[in-house]
This record gives sequence, structure tokens and C-alpha cells, in this order.
Amino acid sequence: MEVIWVTIIQGGYKPYFQKVDLLSASFRVDSLTICFDKNPLSEIPNIIFPPFLSPFKRLLIQQIAILVAFRKQFFSSGSDFDESFCEYLSANFEIGIMIKLFKVKEKQRELAENSNGKPPVKKQSAGELRLHKDISELNLPKTCNISFPNGKDDLMNFEVTIRPDDGYYLGGTFTFTFQISSIYPHEAPKVKCKTKVYHPNIDLDGNVCLNILREDWKPVLNINTIIYGLYHLFTEPNHEDPLNREAAAVLRDNPKMFESNVRRAMAGGYVGQTFFTRCI
Repeated sequence: MEVIWVTIIQGGYKPYFQKVDLLSASFRVDSLTICFDKNPLSEIPNIIFPPFLSPFKRLLIQQIAILVAFRKQFFSSGSDFDESFCEYLSANFEIGIMIKLFKVKEKQRELAENSNGKPPVKKQSAGELRLHKDISELNLPKTCNISFPNGKDDLMNFEVTIRPDDGYYLGGTFTFTFQISSIYPHEAPKVKCKTKVYHPNIDLDGNVCLNILREDWKPVLNINTIIYGLYHLFTEPNHEDPLNREAAAVLRDNPKMFESNVRRAMAGGYVGQTFFTRCI
């Protein structure tokens, strides 16, 4: 039965995956060595656990095994190691598994603290600490401002108002809600447009099509970057990546009509069968 050894070297928040030769594989303090063996009777690989692993790390490895099962090319012919899958596994480990495990560990800590009979003490999560840093470093244009409608005790939910000073949406006022996860920046903020707007990249439910909120999100990005990205949507709407396909088609085929529709919507009125509340 063919055996593939993988070492997960835990450096910082992003692990690094590499193939380890069977003869040179060894258990080190700063790494976990895992053996996946091919089981012809099951899609889920068998896992040989080193005996010293904690339940937490065993859960982690089981999560990885599930990822492996869904990517059959990991078990390619021969003993070649799939480097592209190595990158895929690393990304999913960071974004998917770590999110789940951080939440589990956070819950375990809360239960342990509450079991002592003491009133729970609110501690700042890593996401709150990072958000404090982001807010302190905000460098926004005069057309954008940030507010905290729930007060200083809830910094993880806030609003950003944008008043474009150029382009189709000149003079309008558009408000976005931000919901920040406790594991931010390893998870992108959830952003929705509170103002109903006629826009190719914002649908009528307020969902926003912005690449840095989706596939291009990286932990090095911050709130300032997102706000500038939202502002850019109003100065240069993009018909090539639409959420509102109707508006995108008008922008592409008849920019003058698109401009007229935008002004009508911002003034408060109907565009087609849809009514827009005044925001100018």
C-alpha cells in the first residue's frame, strides 16, 4: 500500500506543506508529521496518528483528511507529490480549518472561565485588536466617513458613508454596513449597501461585487483598502463583473441612458419596475 508523508510546519498563522522522504521523516517540536495511506475501499484516507498528539491536533488532521478526500489528484499515480494541491491545502487550512478551530478554542476558553463561578470577563479578540489598529490608521478622503451606531461597546459592526464627488453618482449619499468577524483579518468583513442604489456592481438587496471582499481578500488588506474600493465603484462602475445585470447592460450599451437612470433613482423614483428612495 503506497504511503505519502506530509509535514505541516507551523510558522506564524500560515502553515507550509512539504513532502518528506519516508526514511528521513521525524517528529519535531515545531512540526507534525502525518501519514496518509491509500485505502482502496474508501475515499477517506486512513490516518496514522503520532501517539503524542492532542485531541485538538487530531481534529485538525481529520479536517485535512476530508480536504484530501475531495481532491483525488492528491493521490496521483506513482509517488509524485502534487505541488498545486499543496498550495490549495495550505490556503484552505488557513481560511477554512483555522476559522473553525479558532472558534472551537475560543468557546472552550469561555466555558473554562465561566466554570470557576466568576462573572465572564469580556476579552478582546484578535479581530478586535486588529480592527483597533485599522481604525487608528484610517486615511480617508473627505467624501467618506465612518460611524458606530451601536456605540463604543460594539466596534465590530459599523457603517461607512460615501458621498461621491465625481462621476455618475455625484451628490449621492450611500451607506454601507460592515460586520467584522472575531478572526479578522483571516476572514474578510461582510459588507452590504444599506442604500438602495441603481448600480451594476451592487444588487437591489445590497450585496456588493468587489473582488477584495471575495477571492482577492488577503490578511494584509485592511478597512481603509475596502473603503477606497467601495468609493472606486461609484467613480468607475464596471459592467464586466455585474450583480445587477440590467444596469450593467444599460451602462455598456447606452451610457447616456444609464446616467439618466442613476439620476432618477437618486432623486427618488422608479427605474423600470423598481422604486428607489431619494439619496441626494
